[in-house]
Amino acid sequence: MPETSAAATASGARIHLENLTKIYPGNPNPAVDSVNMEIKAGELVVFVGPSGCGKSTTLKMINRLIEPTSGRIRIGDEDVTDMDPVRLRRKVGYAIQSSGLFPHMTVAQNIALVPKMVGWSKAKVKSRVEEMLDLVGLDPGEFRHRYPRQLSGGQQQRVGVARALAADPPVLLMDEPFGAVDPITRDHLQDELIRLQHELHKTICFVTHDFDEAIKLGDRIAVLRERSHIAQFDTPEAILTNPTDDFVSGFVGAGAALKRLNLTRVRDVGIVDFATAGVDDPLQDIFDLLRSGTTNEVLLLDRHRRPYKWLRRGDLSRAKGSLARAGTLVHDTVTRDATLRDALEAVLTDNAGRVAVTGRRGEYIGVVDMETLMNNVHELLEADRLEAVEHQHQLQEQRARQTHMAQEGINGAGSSRGAGA
Repeated sequence: MPETSAAATASGARIHLENLTKIYPGNPNPAVDSVNMEIKAGELVVFVGPSGCGKSTTLKMINRLIEPTSGRIRIGDEDVTDMDPVRLRRKVGYAIQSSGLFPHMTVAQNIALVPKMVGWSKAKVKSRVEEMLDLVGLDPGEFRHRYPRQLSGGQQQRVGVARALAADPPVLLMDEPFGAVDPITRDHLQDELIRLQHELHKTICFVTHDFDEAIKLGDRIAVLRERSHIAQFDTPEAILTNPTDDFVSGFVGAGAALKRLNLTRVRDVGIVDFATAGVDDPLQDIFDLLRSGTTNEVLLLDRHRRPYKWLRRGDLSRAKGSLARAGTLVHDTVTRDATLRDALEAVLTDNAGRVAVTGRRGEYIGVVDMETLMNNVHELLEADRLEAVEHQHQLQEQRARQTHMAQEGINGAGSSRGAGA
């Protein structure tokens, strides 16, 4: 049993940036110009903006990988602007696009790096490595002795996040950490981060150029202009429904109502159970289940209870009773933290219009289908329609009041002239 459980880890700390500025030598214009921002403890804030706007520079000034030219950085109640930068970085987790793992170190050695540096005991370090691998959905027995080259891109990113969190920092900085992996892996890593944040409540600053990713992940989004000037700093829903200006509207782009599908999670839409069988179940039992009349399809699970194949009536007999040749492989799954948009994309690529929902290590939880998802989409669209009608009504009332006040002003001016005459 680990010495510290995930549930007991320290929660996040408030971050306060005061007039934070970076001017590079030889360039008269600041790369970052007087940024003022307060990030709440336990909040996941996403920095999004055009390339070169200074979002990564702003992020790296928080742990002083880039030294500010001027301004102050406060984490919790501590001003860290003049703290020893090495000591500061041991208190702030950092995850980057390429995972940053040391290739000559095993997974366990990479994760143990910072806990060893801060003086944890061998027993505590070993326990923490096991805990962190489990937390990011990797089996410690299978992965602790592997080297980075023996991992997929998604697995490397999971280990990178585990290493960033290993010493239990209150703050985690993430600089486009999922930008180098394929779209499906990226979706699953995003879901994993959402799940981790539900458990850990760290303060996370996350940089991305992908506005859809920002909507999916952020409690709040900071849309940054050139030099990290803040165009809008608000919740995803507020930015989608009420962008402050044309610059922010450009990030929202077309289809704001559809982008709101990223605000609803699979866990909120109704996961249902489905008939399942295991690869080691007797073939006769699977035949009997399919012939029972209660279902015409079962989901075959592997030895780790992960979705493996969809089996229909007739598949086994056509394949002459062999599970190896029977059924259709499961090509995609979603987690409970996946968005409604992720689930719809998965369901639309499935001939039968359903997708399996999985847990931390890919284990089967249930299924969501097209009907359930479309009902939720219709509810969202209806809510958007009612909101638009209400907004239009408010605008009409406002115009009517302005017209009435203007008319009263004209009448009042006329009365004054008449009285003067």
